[in-house]
Order: sequence, then C-alpha cells, then structure tokens
Amino acid sequence: MNATDRTPADLLRSALAADPGRPLVTFYDDATGERVELSVATFANWVAKTANLLQGDLAAEPGDRLALLLPAHWQSAVWLLACSSVGVVADVQGDPAGADLVVSGPDTLDRARSCRGERVALALRPLGGRFPRPPEGFADYAVEVPGQGDRFAPFAPVDPDGPALAVGGVTLTASQLVARAREDAAELGLLPGSRLLTGRTYDDWAGLSAGLFAPLAAGASVVLCRHLGQLDEDGLAARIESERVTGRAV
Repeated sequence: MNATDRTPADLLRSALAADPGRPLVTFYDDATGERVELSVATFANWVAKTANLLQGDLAAEPGDRLALLLPAHWQSAVWLLACSSVGVVADVQGDPAGADLVVSGPDTLDRARSCRGERVALALRPLGGRFPRPPEGFADYAVEVPGQGDRFAPFAPVDPDGPALAVGGVTLTASQLVARAREDAAELGLLPGSRLLTGRTYDDWAGLSAGLFAPLAAGASVVLCRHLGQLDEDGLAARIESERVTGRAV
C-alpha cells in the first residue's frame, strides 16, 4: 500500500492498482454453509455500486451519519468502504434515531425504523439475494444496487481529517482509521499476501480492524467467518489448510 494513502478508499484504490485479481475478502457463514470469495476487483465494483447508490439515490453527503446495523459479513465490509468513498460517517451499531440514514440487516429492522431518513435493508442471503418480500419502509439493497454504475466519483473530495467511523463510543477520522489499521496490521504480523482468519464480530474496532481494515492496509486478505463457533476443531483445521491461512484473530 502507498504511504500517501489517507482514507480507506485510498487503500482500496491502491490495492486495485497493485493486484486486482487477488482475493481480498473470503466470507463464511457457518450457520448456513455459505462461502463467498471476492477479489480486489470484485469487491471494489461492489463498493463503487454501493457508493453510487449512497450518493445518488439516497442523497447522502459528506459528514452525514449512517447507522450501520449489520453483522460481520462481506456486504457489511462493502458498506464500510462505500461510506468512506462518499465521506459519510459509518456509525457502527449506532442509534438510528439520531442518524441521517440507516442500513440494517434482517434482525434489526424494528430498531432501524426509528430513523427518519432513508432506510436500506439487507437480507444477507447467499449470493446477495433479495428479500422474498421487501420490508415495508425500506429499500431492498439487493434490488437497488445491481443497476448502479460500476465507477464512482465523489461529488466533493473526501477530507482525510473528517470523521469517518464511529464505533464503541469513539469517532475516528479517515486518516486516524488508516493509521490504526496499519498499526494493527504490524501487530498481527500481516504482510502483502498474508491470509488472516477471524471470527470476531463487527461490533467493535478490534473486529472491524481484523475483519477488514488491517488486511486492507497491509495488502493482505481476510477469511471472515460468521458463526465460527459452530465449527469443531477438525473443521477449523481443514479451513485453515484449505484457505492457506497464515494468521488468526479469533
């Protein structure tokens, strides 16, 4: 990654320029058996489409606060980078009533309805599937995102010193987030090409860093596992071998 990268969106652009075909996020849900692998290029395409949805259809502006009510999931990672691309503050598990817009999984829809702004719901089904019946009062992400553009350009440059992420009562600017991600990557021993397996949630910085930001900052990749506790020791060992895991954060 480039030393001049100051936002998570910068890190993604550098990863795309360096090696677009390498894996970036490999996601498992051990409750459903789902496995999804996204290369840097595929992940960046999802981010571009989501950022276009956010900036265009949802009319989000830099500095707006988005309550992100999602678990550790590949689509959650996409939304985190889309927010960074637009300059929107991703308020992880934040209060929807105080947010400008909300993005919710299927288990937090009632809570998300307290948001007076735009509401987006994710079914979190395999292959990014849509809801069988869209929840009332929400746009179905799986319906809205496919038609968005594959390239994204922000209406205004993202300020690296502006707020980017709120989690656990702490708000980080984009540049602070990148600096912390680099520090964590060093502590985790991540190098370009490393494969980090994590079963941490996306409810705190440690989970967000291991599950996305630190591998991205290091030019590494993440094997992001939801419901990892459902695997027995043999299953975990088999995954570590099959995914060529070089480090763990569980």
